[in-house]
Amino acid sequence: MTKKILFINPLHTEVFDEEFRAQFERYKSPDTVVDIVSFASGEGPIHLEYNCYEAMVIPELIRTVKKAEEDGYDAAIIGCFYDPALRACREVTEKMVVTAPAEAALHIATTLGESFSILVGRKKWIPEMKENVHKYGFGDKLASFKSLDLGVHDFQKDHEETKRRIRKAANEAIEKDGADVIVLGCTAEFGFFESLQQELGVPVIDASLSPFKYAEFLVEVKQKLSWTHSKKVGYQSPPVHEVKDFKLFETTKI
Repeated sequence: MTKKILFINPLHTEVFDEEFRAQFERYKSPDTVVDIVSFASGEGPIHLEYNCYEAMVIPELIRTVKKAEEDGYDAAIIGCFYDPALRACREVTEKMVVTAPAEAALHIATTLGESFSILVGRKKWIPEMKENVHKYGFGDKLASFKSLDLGVHDFQKDHEETKRRIRKAANEAIEKDGADVIVLGCTAEFGFFESLQQELGVPVIDASLSPFKYAEFLVEVKQKLSWTHSKKVGYQSPPVHEVKDFKLFETTKI
């Protein structure tokens, strides 16, 4: 069965869209169709390094996820390692799978090894990401966070310098902190995992590929086993009459 997946890059720029598309096309299953969408350029933040920027894009993100299900997608991926509005997005969908980088990467990392370290761009990112690690139940598997002192739009400027910083931080995480899996803590850290994991000798989890492959898996188990997000408790959808009365989705930008 075909798997139709939408990767939502919740930034007001298309700068990474084609790179994401090429990467997904390379690694996707033969029966997967993947589309990429980002928000209108010049109308909001082009990175989410600050929590207030993250909050600003959440309404449009939720509307985009809602529209994705209406358009027949089997899964939507929230393309930021903060996993913004993940619970809210699962609330507004009925049957569509919704996942995000941190949740997916940590599930994979804790299956592949005993402990993981997350390599982030800036120290500013760590508090919220650490909250998510504990929220997802993986606090006892966290070896460390390492900052590369790079912003979202710095990772792809000088690939050799980025790789050097990742290599240095990863080696320290492995040798001093005891990590046996490395997680790249930003979707913009793409293109580095293969060569680095060969050098390091441990799995290096890419933050855009991990939710993509996780989404493929979740769609497959939904299609074949009818396992999907439970609507009984935490992901319960708001009442239809309230959604209509509050006019929540009457204006949708996508």
